[in-house]
Amino acid sequence: MNIEFKKIDRTNYNECIELSLNEEQKKFVAPNMFSLVQAAYEPDLYPLGIYNDNKMVGFILYDFDVELNGWSMSRFMVDVKYQNQGIGKMALQKFVEFFINKYGHIQLYTSASIDNQVVIALYEKLGFEKKEVFEYEAGGTIYREVRMIVQL
Repeated sequence: MNIEFKKIDRTNYNECIELSLNEEQKKFVAPNMFSLVQAAYEPDLYPLGIYNDNKMVGFILYDFDVELNGWSMSRFMVDVKYQNQGIGKMALQKFVEFFINKYGHIQLYTSASIDNQVVIALYEKLGFEKKEVFEYEAGGTIYREVRMIVQL
């Protein structure tokens, strides 16, 4: 496995949009197209393609969250065709390394739907700890998530 990250730009955004999840997972992660639009119009959002052997297999969006006054991994997904192969865990480990090299040893936040026990368990394996449950409204829907944090 050879995991690396590449910025999403005009050469690879279509690949990113074509990545997909199964129906159950779609309720947990915003579509990549929405994330790319956000990154184009909102400050301090950084989209990265997750590549394994030069093939885009997933997506990460990270940002500086003004409300938290800290860095956050706001989106993470691995295409359904590449799940259950250890790619997600490896990608998160590599992202932590990437993040430390770029920003140093600081706190990193993430969050997950309280119903997404699979990703919560994965985040905990990588050292994230549950901090608090919060709710927010978007598009007429109320979401309940658990905020998690790791000290890098």
